[in-house]
Amino acid sequence: MEKTFDVVIIGSGVGGTAVANGLAAAGKKVAVVENDLWGGTCPNRGCDPKKVLVSAVEAKDAVTQLAGKGFSVTPQVNWPELMTFKETFTKPVPKTSHESLQSAGVETYAGSAQFTDEKTLQVNGDKLTAERFVIATGAKPSILPIEGKEHFLTSNDFLSLPEMPATLTFVGGGYIAFELAAIANAAGAEVHLIHHNDRPLKAFDADYVKEIVHQLETKGITFHFNIDIKKIEKKADSFILTDEKEFELTTDLVFCSTGRVPNIDELNLEKAGVSFDKKGIQVNAYLQTSNAAIFACGDVLSKSQAKLTPVSTFEGSYLVQYLTGETTEKIAYPSIPTTIFSSPKLAQTGITAAKASEQEEDYDISDIDATSWFSYHRVNEPVSKIKVITERKTGLLVGATCINKRADDLINFLSILIDQKTQAEDVAQLILTYPTIANDLTSIYA
Repeated sequence: MEKTFDVVIIGSGVGGTAVANGLAAAGKKVAVVENDLWGGTCPNRGCDPKKVLVSAVEAKDAVTQLAGKGFSVTPQVNWPELMTFKETFTKPVPKTSHESLQSAGVETYAGSAQFTDEKTLQVNGDKLTAERFVIATGAKPSILPIEGKEHFLTSNDFLSLPEMPATLTFVGGGYIAFELAAIANAAGAEVHLIHHNDRPLKAFDADYVKEIVHQLETKGITFHFNIDIKKIEKKADSFILTDEKEFELTTDLVFCSTGRVPNIDELNLEKAGVSFDKKGIQVNAYLQTSNAAIFACGDVLSKSQAKLTPVSTFEGSYLVQYLTGETTEKIAYPSIPTTIFSSPKLAQTGITAAKASEQEEDYDISDIDATSWFSYHRVNEPVSKIKVITERKTGLLVGATCINKRADDLINFLSILIDQKTQAEDVAQLILTYPTIANDLTSIYA
C-alpha cells in the first residue's frame, strides 16, 4: 500500500516522539516507524532502567558510609528483587508509548524502514512518501571485531540479567562500563574493567577520572589498563580473555562496553542521498541532511554535542519549531551537563579545565576540596571535589566538573548559573534552604 504524509519519522525514541507529537499538534499528517521497542532506548533499556539499578548503589553506599556511625550492618542487594522492581518501569513502556502516539493522531508502522529513493520509504509491504522525513533511529552498542566476539554481551543484556553471576568483566572505558561496573560491584559480583589504554572516560577531567578509578578500586573493582583484548574463548561455563601478550582473565560473563554506534545500517541512506560518517548522519545547523527533505536528530547524528536523552528531546523540539515555521534560526545549544552515574558520580558542564588550560589568559581554574563541607561530611562521603572555570574578563562561571554522590544535582544547578550568566554577587543575594546542595552554591561561586 502507498500512503502520503506531511512528515514521516523513523524512530520512536524521545527525539522522534517529540517531533511526532509536536507536528501532529500543529495539524500535520504524521507517521512514525519503529523496528524495535516503542519508546526507544532510554525508557526501555537505557537511562531509566539503569537509574533504577543505580538506586541500589546509592542506598548501599549511603548505609555503608555510615558504618559505625549509626549503622552496624551493611545491606546486601537482592538482584532478582531489584530486577523485578526495574521491570515495573520498563514493561509498560512499549505499549504506553505506542498508544500515546496513536492518541496524538500519529499513524504508526512496526518494521524496518529502507529508503528506495530520496522521497520514498519502504516499510514491510508499505510505501510511505512525504514532504519531509526525520531520522531519529538513535544508536546501538558497538561490538569489538575480535575472535570470539559472539560471546560478548552488551548493556542491553546487563539490564535484563535474571541473576548476578560471581564474576563479570567489562571491556571498554566509557561511561557505560563505569556505570554498569559500579552496579555489579554493589550487587556483590567480582568486577573487572579492561581498557586498551590508561585514559578511560577521556571526555572528562583527567584528575577526577583518576579519583573515580581510585574510589571504585577501594570498593573492590579491578582495573586492567593498557590491555588490548584480542580473543574470547568459551571454556565450560566461563570465558577466557586474552591479549597478544601474557594477559589472561577468566570470567563468568563478558560485556562489550566500548561505546555506541549510529543505528543506520538498514536505512539505505545512499539511495536517499544522505551523507554520513562513522559517527552518524551529517547535518547542518538546522539539523538538515545533505538531502534537503530529510532531517535528523538525537544519537544518530554525527555531532560534537553529547549524545544524551535531554539533548535528543531538545533537538526534536527544535525541529518542530523549524518545520512549522515558528523559527528560522539555527539550533543553539545551551550548556549540556553530563553525568557518569557511578560510585561516586562524576559530572561536568560547559568549558572543561583542559580547554581552559589552553587559553590561560582568558580563564581561571579553581579546585575546591569540599569533602569537609557539611553537605558531604554529614553522610561521611569519602571524597567531594569541585573544579570551576571562570572567565577572567567577566568573572562569570563558564564551566564546572564535580565528583561526589550528589554530582548529578550539583551540576544541574551550575549549568543554570552558566546559562543565566549569573554574577557571583547575585548568587550571594539568594536565600536558599540550609543545609542543602543548593545552598553550597554561595561557597562555590564566591
